[in-house]
Amino acid sequence: MPNATANLDLTFQALADPTRRDIVERLSRGQATVSEIAEPYAMSLPAVVQHLAMLEASGLVRSEKIGRVRTCRIDTATLSLAEMWFNRRRAEWDQRLDRLGEHLKHFPDGESN
Repeated sequence: MPNATANLDLTFQALADPTRRDIVERLSRGQATVSEIAEPYAMSLPAVVQHLAMLEASGLVRSEKIGRVRTCRIDTATLSLAEMWFNRRRAEWDQRLDRLGEHLKHFPDGESN
């Protein structure tokens, strides 16, 4: 479990940056070369490569180099782990709110004294 927590921490750290979230969004539509990923950004290619390195370290992105071209793709397994974490939190809060709703039904006109 500690390794899973560390992986999740890296995932959320990577997704904390808007540029990296945008790159993940771009790659969710299909693989792309580093140059294609860098094209819309007003930053240097090395800066984009640093963002990609963080995404790879978190496991969100995988890349393959063939010749001089590095192609990146999304790793859906890592996104699925983050989604499962959110779903567990959502289920917990749904249960808590359901219990609160049941509790409040016992009080007329919203009085809870």
